[in-house]
Amino acid sequence: MDWTDEGIVLSSRPHGENAAVVTLLTASHGRHAGLVHGGQGRTARPTLQPGNRVQAAWRARTIDQLGTYTLDLASAQAAIWLDNPEVVGIINSVCAVTEASLPERQPMAGVYAGLATLLSLQDSDLWAPVYVKWEINLLQALGYGLDLTQCASGGGTDNLAYISPRTGRAVSLTAGQPYHDKLFPLPAFLIGLGEWEAADILQGLEMTGHFLSRHVFANPHSRTLIARDGDLPQARQRLLDIYRKAAERDECAVA
Repeated sequence: MDWTDEGIVLSSRPHGENAAVVTLLTASHGRHAGLVHGGQGRTARPTLQPGNRVQAAWRARTIDQLGTYTLDLASAQAAIWLDNPEVVGIINSVCAVTEASLPERQPMAGVYAGLATLLSLQDSDLWAPVYVKWEINLLQALGYGLDLTQCASGGGTDNLAYISPRTGRAVSLTAGQPYHDKLFPLPAFLIGLGEWEAADILQGLEMTGHFLSRHVFANPHSRTLIARDGDLPQARQRLLDIYRKAAERDECAVA
């Protein structure tokens, strides 16, 4: 059995003395792992950084085996942003969330295309809002779509200001005001309005994190990636901390 495909490196874990088990999100074969001989070596390590684009050739004697990869670097996305901690945090988070959430070896063309688009962004200011939207699209692809188009109470499309943590549907300012302490704020950038600051990104991450925890990671497929039911990957938790601290700094600067 063998195939070739383009892929994005999600993780690389040591195996034995010198090999590595590398997990890719591939364009046509979904989330797929394989063994890379020499994967712990100095030559291979730069290729195996999360977020890198690769050309992959996979080979195994039977379809149910781990198999082996031969990988050629196509684009070193991780290295481009080494001096930008926020972008590095997003790359680590998106790769961890992808690996922890997607079923193994099931093609997910839409998720792959969205991930490739995120990783190819040239403007660092766009990474955070696009990442939040990517998580919303991931929820949609996994069957847990949010409805940000109209109010859950009455169906109107004006003055949408909240998201219900129970239904994932938008709520207008008027309908949600009596319950605002129990609803998620709806960041304006998610419905195409206004600019965004760290506080807006934080609100978006808290909202999508709630639905990922409640639905996607409630019964995780890997205890290595998600230790307890409902946990988020550690890289995703670290990203939330980055924007929580950034929002606090912005608030102090205004004060």
